[in-house]
Amino acid sequence: MNIVRSTTKVFPNNYRGVFSQIRNRRDQLKREAAADTEIQRRAYLYIARNTSLPPTVRYKAQLGLNALHEKAPGATNVKNRCTETGRGRGVLSKFGLCRYQFRLRAMADEIPGVHKASW
Repeated sequence: MNIVRSTTKVFPNNYRGVFSQIRNRRDQLKREAAADTEIQRRAYLYIARNTSLPPTVRYKAQLGLNALHEKAPGATNVKNRCTETGRGRGVLSKFGLCRYQFRLRAMADEIPGVHKASW
């Protein structure tokens, strides 16, 4: 009886796609939550930083801003992720792809206006 199991049976390759979908969905939910509170957050910031308003109004706006951060994630929790693999590092934000996926797509001429440099 073989005691050592094959790692391909325990963790097949198709699970990688599931994990990237979970990461992308979680990032999408964070982006939606940040977009929902963006207008209210900016209004509170404007009031809190406006020096022509009385201090009590500015203080109440600051308290509202603090309460808003407790309820919903802000823009600081949003991280650029690759839309294909879910990778969080080496992401080109203009294209939404990690560097490797960007390279593959550029080599296959799937990204318009991008071609290999030669000089």
